[in-house]
Amino acid sequence: MEVILNQDVKALGKKGEKVSVAEGYARNFLFPRKLAVEVSAQAMTELKNREASNQHKIDTDIANAKAAAEKLNGKHLRITAKAGANGKLFGSVTSKEVAAEIKKQLGLDIDKRKVVMNDIKSFATAECEVKLYQGIIAKLFVVVGE
Repeated sequence: MEVILNQDVKALGKKGEKVSVAEGYARNFLFPRKLAVEVSAQAMTELKNREASNQHKIDTDIANAKAAAEKLNGKHLRITAKAGANGKLFGSVTSKEVAAEIKKQLGLDIDKRKVVMNDIKSFATAECEVKLYQGIIAKLFVVVGE
């Protein structure tokens, strides 16, 4: 019997796969637990629509990430910080502050976990990466001054 899995089933397959199973296994285990549905024209149409929807979402995410990468690449982000007499900062400039400045100066809402950099502890220009999507990375420069 052919079924389409609604959820991942150990040793059988992943969600959305079409697999062949014994009729008793399907009727007594998979169907009562809503783990699978029998293959029909309607079920196949729903599966194709779900896959198309997921692919469309991925395509729009990639397009948005590429647009944001073009906006960020090569930009110089200026951040002001307080420092002591010898030029050493009180604290450091972290990825959280960089993400806040990106939102303030460039209007892009970036999660702080996507900003990859070492903490800046003195007045300097540092390069940092922003991982926008799998394989899409933007590089920008953070200029720390008074």
